Amino acid sequence: MIRALQQWSMSYRERGKYTPVGVTFHWVMAGVVIYQLVTGWAMQRYLVGPAKLDAYQLHSEIGLTLLLLGALRLLWRLIVPGPINDADSQGWRSRVAHAIHFIFYALFTALPLSGWIMWSAIQPSRDLSLAGLVPIPAMPFQDLSPEWQFRVLEAAGDVHVACVILLALLIPAHAIAAIKHHFWDRDDVLKGMLPEVPDTHSHPAGPNYSRPGGPSPDASGGG
Repeated sequence: MIRALQQWSMSYRERGKYTPVGVTFHWVMAGVVIYQLVTGWAMQRYLVGPAKLDAYQLHSEIGLTLLLLGALRLLWRLIVPGPINDADSQGWRSRVAHAIHFIFYALFTALPLSGWIMWSAIQPSRDLSLAGLVPIPAMPFQDLSPEWQFRVLEAAGDVHVACVILLALLIPAHAIAAIKHHFWDRDDVLKGMLPEVPDTHSHPAGPNYSRPGGPSPDASGGG
């Protein structure tokens, strides 16, 4: 099955594009991350009470879902490597880009785990759920003394805040780099991560807009 997936992905990789699965992972996770940043900032302004606790619970549960998505995306990348595109020939800039991708994966791990620790250190502990379906028990901090529970909560909070700040800096840098690749360098980096839309009528740009193996539009067939 792995070989079949790799063969299927070749029709995309040869054109410098990510597979539809990789594209879906990227944009879904981007939306979830931005949602988490916005709601995480907003819920700090809630008054202490049940509404704030519920907001923290939802935030933590979405964070665990993000952890699962990150693990599945990493597994997919190991099975189906990304394409070789124009950015891979830029020397030190390519190495920096790969390092930033590694940092993203590290943040997608550290943020949910530190949030889970924070939630578990709040007593009385309450279970979470993964994607609203699978129950996830709190970490076993209830047997610690109140002093140690506070220390765990404070340490996890410091890690969480540091990771949020780093993520908030990396996201615009990542977006600006993608825009630069597309409009300044005029290479295929951004196009490789954009979804492909099959042609439904003739297109003056020709077959570049058609899926591999699909019917090519007639470039002379009108606009």
